Amino acid sequence: MRPSYLGKILLRWCDACHAPVLSRTCACGAETREVPVTPPGDARPAFPEDIELINRIYEDHFGAPLIPDGQIALLNKVPDQDRMEEVIVGGGVAGIIRYFPGDRRWEPVPRPEACRLFTPKKRFVVVSDDAVPFIRDQGMSVLAPGLVSVEDHVRAGDEVFILAQDGSCIGVGRAKVDAAAARTMAKGSVVRTRRNIPSQLTPGNASWDDVVRANAKVLDTAESEAVAFVRAVTGRNPGLVANVSYSGGKDSLAMLLVVLKAIGPVPLLFADTGLEFPETYENVKIVSEKYGLEVLRTSGINTFWETFAEQGPPAVNARWCCKVCKLTPVTNLIRERWGECLSFIGQRRYESAARAQSERVWRNRNVRIQLSAAPIHNWTALHVWMYIMREKAPANVLYMHHLDRIGCFMCPSSDMALIHMIEDDYPDLWKDWTARLAGWQESQGLPAEWITGGRWRLKEGSSDDADSHY
Repeated sequence: MRPSYLGKILLRWCDACHAPVLSRTCACGAETREVPVTPPGDARPAFPEDIELINRIYEDHFGAPLIPDGQIALLNKVPDQDRMEEVIVGGGVAGIIRYFPGDRRWEPVPRPEACRLFTPKKRFVVVSDDAVPFIRDQGMSVLAPGLVSVEDHVRAGDEVFILAQDGSCIGVGRAKVDAAAARTMAKGSVVRTRRNIPSQLTPGNASWDDVVRANAKVLDTAESEAVAFVRAVTGRNPGLVANVSYSGGKDSLAMLLVVLKAIGPVPLLFADTGLEFPETYENVKIVSEKYGLEVLRTSGINTFWETFAEQGPPAVNARWCCKVCKLTPVTNLIRERWGECLSFIGQRRYESAARAQSERVWRNRNVRIQLSAAPIHNWTALHVWMYIMREKAPANVLYMHHLDRIGCFMCPSSDMALIHMIEDDYPDLWKDWTARLAGWQESQGLPAEWITGGRWRLKEGSSDDADSHY
């Protein structure tokens, strides 16, 4: 799938602080360097459970964990059929993790630079010294005549490291034959070498407090601009009651903090679909109590199941759920409470092409009585997370358990990697949802794979026209 630029890629690295920095100069005064990530390049922190998953994937395959203790790691989601994430450590892309839904498994796809972080104990080949320049410098495949040894675990199709006889890594690639077969070959290709964009890794320990300090000027500038924006929009619309659309997600939390600094306490408008995670309901409670804010809650659960009975489950290209569960109830609440209002939304351009092209102040075509404004429209995910950390705000704990976005537990826009995690972690929720799917499957005469293969997430002959901006 082709990567797309949704905004300027801001990610850079300070080798003195061992920290990601979103400007050319670190707060310590050192010049930073660009981190070559795949667009859109909206990297986010790898939290402890993310690091645990990554290290387990690499240890299972290569016999050693990828990310050393004490080092800052980031994840950058890149376009793929399901989920693929670049793993950034030491200011460079050390490798990738990629999910295969049919097999319910993760695959590690390393970069040669990963050997600056760990030494593979499994799935590597060693080549002769005279073969090194052809493989390392020209990207040629590993041929049988240049093979010195092959580790026992190597199987055809495996990702492998290519090592010189002194143990240094000269490349990575995919094995074309099993280890046993490779040892009997007199000619032919053993490993197809993969060409990669070079990535500089400078390992070193740091904490997220260090990262926040390294970005002090970046965060001050971003906050000042966003606060000024909120005050300007509010000033231009004195007749509209201001509120914050709060979802329980990181973006709406960061945006709320900005609004509080700009104009003080405002109500939280929470569109309760009835399909939220328990942790999201808890976060709304914690945030409202911490900042002393009224919560105006809508409910869309009854109309959701009524529409489900008529149309089947919502799909990526038929997201009737947004209109039914959010937009219509929100419209009704606004009309009853204020008649019209100004809502601040945690929308960012790096989330999607549609949001990248959106105005910063707009009226949703489905909720004309709501004027919406996006104070953090130009922030990256790292802006958001560093700001939340700096302000010591209560983020939804779901982010610490592999979720990168917060919404309904069965959101059809989720990839299968996330759906399988939710299925494992929330068996009761998923059992109820599967029962609902089974009822529709039976009524429509659909195959079992419609559920087990996640095909319910895509509706044939439909095109999505929903744009909730929530």
